[in-house]
Amino acid sequence: MAYDAVVLVSFGGPEGPDDVLPFLQNVTRGRGVPPQRLAEVAEHYQHFGGVSPINQQCRKLLAAIRADFADQGLDLPVYWGNRNWHPMLADTVAQLRDDGVRRALAFVTSAYGGYSACRQYQEDITAARAAVGPDAPVIEKLRQFWDHPGFVEPHADAVRAALAQLDPARRAGTRLVFTAHSVPVSAADSAGPHGGRYTAQLAETARLVHAAAAPDLPYDLVWQSRSGPPHVPWLEPDINDHLTALAAQGVTGVVVSPIGFVSDHLEVVWDLDTEALDAAKQLGLDFVRAGTPGTDPRFVTMVRELVRERIDPDGGGLRRRLGELPIWDTCATVCCVPRRRPS
Repeated sequence: MAYDAVVLVSFGGPEGPDDVLPFLQNVTRGRGVPPQRLAEVAEHYQHFGGVSPINQQCRKLLAAIRADFADQGLDLPVYWGNRNWHPMLADTVAQLRDDGVRRALAFVTSAYGGYSACRQYQEDITAARAAVGPDAPVIEKLRQFWDHPGFVEPHADAVRAALAQLDPARRAGTRLVFTAHSVPVSAADSAGPHGGRYTAQLAETARLVHAAAAPDLPYDLVWQSRSGPPHVPWLEPDINDHLTALAAQGVTGVVVSPIGFVSDHLEVVWDLDTEALDAAKQLGLDFVRAGTPGTDPRFVTMVRELVRERIDPDGGGLRRRLGELPIWDTCATVCCVPRRRPS
């Protein structure tokens, strides 16, 4: 099938102090997040001057993808639109229409399935197209990429680099801790047509990165960045609670790898580099946080490969992967529909 463009679709983030509260209101609209939680998260952003790193990271990724497409002869323009802050996705869709684009592919900066990781992006794309009107281009989301080598290998190399910063004499007491964004238990249980897709994919990514980076060390998959109402059960343990438990078990050091994320945005630099690091210091744990793919050339190449495999599913052997879970190719309407809407 012919496509006219690719759209980088991301979460968005504030770029100044006055943006913070409107941005957070966009993010949490209809979710029942308590005002005090919004105020708490707003302070996290203000700690960095009201600027989230994510938009600049998207600009760098956008430039890298464009350069890679040009170098490799993939003649598709690449646009950028966000779910929650400027450039807003509806404005980008309007620009696509005005530029004559009729059918586009969307690369979403989330590797996994589930409501907030996949289906909500689908809903936002649909809403943006509806806002533009009947002339809006068709936009199809590329598949989830949790086990693509271009995602797994940069994470594995980052874990190796982090381990190299720790004292080799203390390696026996070191543990790998993989993190991802917590979600309501109901959302995790209902992710995908048969449930459990989000946690299953993350467990597979953790297994793959561990096997490539440090198979001799024990590892855990834990959660971070809970943001919902306190009465709603979310995936646990939280990273900070887990560090306390590890210290009690005699662990002397941790490498924390945020496999749930593609770049070092605020939930990485605050929840891990600030809060988790402080917790580790208080517990006497050596702590190194591994990096994320960002604009690693392998990650950028992955984007091109995902585009090419959609353009020509039968050609070139491009369906590269490392894992054992099935690929859900199309991220179609039924892909991550929950059996019940998460609370």
